[in-house]
Amino acid sequence: GMQSHLQALLSLYKLFCPEQVTITLPGKMKTYFKNSEGPWKAAITAVRQRNQGTSPLSQAVFLGTSQPQSRKRKWNAQLVIPASSANTNHLGEGREKNWFYLYSPNESFPVEQLQTFPQLLQNIHRLEFPSQMGSVLTNPLLLHYMNCVKDESIYLRLYYWMGQRLQEECTWCVVDNPYEEEFKSFLETAYKAECFLQEGFSACEEFLYKTLPLWDGVCCRSEILKLVSWIPLSSFSDIKPYLFDPLAQLFFTSSIYFKCSVLESLKELLQNWLNCNVIQMDFEISS
Repeated sequence: GMQSHLQALLSLYKLFCPEQVTITLPGKMKTYFKNSEGPWKAAITAVRQRNQGTSPLSQAVFLGTSQPQSRKRKWNAQLVIPASSANTNHLGEGREKNWFYLYSPNESFPVEQLQTFPQLLQNIHRLEFPSQMGSVLTNPLLLHYMNCVKDESIYLRLYYWMGQRLQEECTWCVVDNPYEEEFKSFLETAYKAECFLQEGFSACEEFLYKTLPLWDGVCCRSEILKLVSWIPLSSFSDIKPYLFDPLAQLFFTSSIYFKCSVLESLKELLQNWLNCNVIQMDFEISS
């Protein structure tokens, strides 16, 4: 019989190929299929408005998601990485700068006082990560500590924080975004942290997969291609539709300089994969 989900499927067929569906369908039915062209139409509109410079509003156009209202900044807000601060307040009045030698073995060492590598070595078992995980991106000592302490919760905290910042500040997904230089600096900071850790962040990988289909190949080009070089190793079939297909469309329609930049980024991606694989093989052999 004519079940509701079958009627919805036939109505979809009739929308694209009306000559193939000859039966009469009811005019009002429950919507079972989202309009797949919605994000693309919104992306095209955003590019047109950006080029014309007559956009009255900012509109988020992330692929595969609904079109949320763009986040309103305070007039003096900036995209800044927070400073390191501990979860609890250990700062006593009148203490000397070398006070960490006076701490008991069971007492946590505040990250505000972490200044040198010897300090990190002497207090590595008493250190706790800051309350705002974003601060580790610009702190080499905390990145060292992050590399030593393989705690899944640490990576999850950083993943949620970075994912939110990348989504809210993406300059080619928001029309007339005046903070492009801040976003470039943030992407560069994330890339340097990846180079330090010798591995890519999951939040950056997810961000690239979502936004590369909407990228024009111009905005933040250098920073985006740098992040591409640290995408984790996975099967070709998994990353082809999200990485290689969007880059191929831009590759065949762009300048020689862009083509060379993409090839350089993919070469670095291959080198990182090979280095990661060699390290993993050495580890397995030694164990």
